[in-house]
Amino acid sequence: MNKYVKRYCIDAMSGMAQGLFASLLIGTIIKTLGQQLSRLSANAVFQFFVDAGNFATEAHVVGAAMAIGIGFSMQVPALVLFSLAAVGAAANVAGGAGGPLAVLFIAIIAAELGCLVSKKTKV
Repeated sequence: MNKYVKRYCIDAMSGMAQGLFASLLIGTIIKTLGQQLSRLSANAVFQFFVDAGNFATEAHVVGAAMAIGIGFSMQVPALVLFSLAAVGAAANVAGGAGGPLAVLFIAIIAAELGCLVSKKTKV
């Protein structure tokens, strides 16, 4: 198999799916858990779960998680990986209806460009 096909199609899309799962689906589970527990108990502590779940499913968090998943699966250096959070959040919010696809392309481009300049300065 071509190494580019593996890196950009298999690894990057696999990482994107993991990031999407980690934010969107886990966030939904946490939110639902909080809603169900708050029905059983009048305790306001469970509202934290609802708020955390709502936060995890917002577009900028989902985009950041997808981009970090892409970068992690591509084994980019740490500073490049951390910078992908901002790239993914911006791409998912600005990407409109094509948000996840925009995140995939922009994160791959940003990761490769980041790898080109990573560890090139003496600072």
